[in-house]
Amino acid sequence: MTVQTTSNLSNSIRAQYVSDYLAAVFAQRLYDQLAVPVGGLSMEEAMRGSSVVVPYLSGMAPGTTAISQTADVTPQVLFDATASITPTSRGEALQWSENLDIQAYTNYGAERMKKLGENQQESVELLAQAAACQGSWVDRAAARASLDAGTAGHRASDSIFRKYHGQMLSLKIPGFIDSNGMAQTWAAIMHPFVFHDIAESGNVDSIGLYQDAGIHLNFELGKIGPFRLVVSPYAQVFGSAGANNATDVDTTLGAATDPLATTFTTAADVSANVAVGLLWTIGTEETGSTFYPTNERIKPLTAATTTISAFVGEGENGGLRFAHASGAAVRNADSAYTIVMGGPASLVKLFAPAVGEFGEVIGPKKDGLLDQFASVGWKFYGGYSLLTQNRIFRYECSTSYEA
Repeated sequence: MTVQTTSNLSNSIRAQYVSDYLAAVFAQRLYDQLAVPVGGLSMEEAMRGSSVVVPYLSGMAPGTTAISQTADVTPQVLFDATASITPTSRGEALQWSENLDIQAYTNYGAERMKKLGENQQESVELLAQAAACQGSWVDRAAARASLDAGTAGHRASDSIFRKYHGQMLSLKIPGFIDSNGMAQTWAAIMHPFVFHDIAESGNVDSIGLYQDAGIHLNFELGKIGPFRLVVSPYAQVFGSAGANNATDVDTTLGAATDPLATTFTTAADVSANVAVGLLWTIGTEETGSTFYPTNERIKPLTAATTTISAFVGEGENGGLRFAHASGAAVRNADSAYTIVMGGPASLVKLFAPAVGEFGEVIGPKKDGLLDQFASVGWKFYGGYSLLTQNRIFRYECSTSYEA
């Protein structure tokens, strides 16, 4: 008797797994849109070495004297410089027992592939985010630790785009070219709080009030001058890295936490201040160019002495998204928000063609002497780099919503 089994339909099962993975991978690619593959080499050739060196050749000084009738011209000398991009690797995996699949009534098989794809997307996007948000061309009204939500001059408004439009043109920063091959535009990547501050500021506010109500009521502000506003909650935010709140909460976790936890404890009594501050941050304060991807922000609701008994978090169940060690910082200070302005070639990227731009799925496969374990994972070889500091500008600001 011929029986249909998972063995003789293994390709179909795997194909469905991969489609779930790829659907999650495409979900959110933010800073990646500012990157182009490194030029001059095929991607396969570029990945063969430990790094790729990109050469730059200087221009010539303009001629300022008439041609002599008695002496020859003095030839100029060109100068060169280099920048490099170094690929890295990333990969994560899940493992489970065979018995789990036997007893599971839910669609755990499909869901774990989606989680795997989300993990790949976020992990690789962090490489692009670091390249885009750790450049040295940055401006802010005050030092990051002093950015104050209560100070209007520390927030973003429509006026900053005129200044930085002039700077980007002056420094000849290439932008996206329109369909007519003429006007240049740049992307301006920002958090929704920053977007709303801009929409309610200066000329934009006046136009919204008296001419185009859609700017306020329908959030239709999509462009200021040559800057396309890319609004995303995944835009880099330095959580609680700004000025201390007037009613300061600056303590630590009293005990380690697990993902999806719906309560946590603090080292100090915070019950009197649970309503102070728009969002609290759990994790290491980002004062420089070192980022901490497992930092997360929560909205505390109820507290009794050192126990936060109810809060709204980023986790799938409304709780915590990540695990945190005992002693991790808990702060309610103002946050520093970023606006990253760049063009289509602000970053360069590498990836191994054999593995692919979106990583390669490994498995599902069985392991153990009795094939009693199963696993699936992903791997990626590549990287992102900001080759020259004049390709991306970053503005850091506070937001009125934390005032």
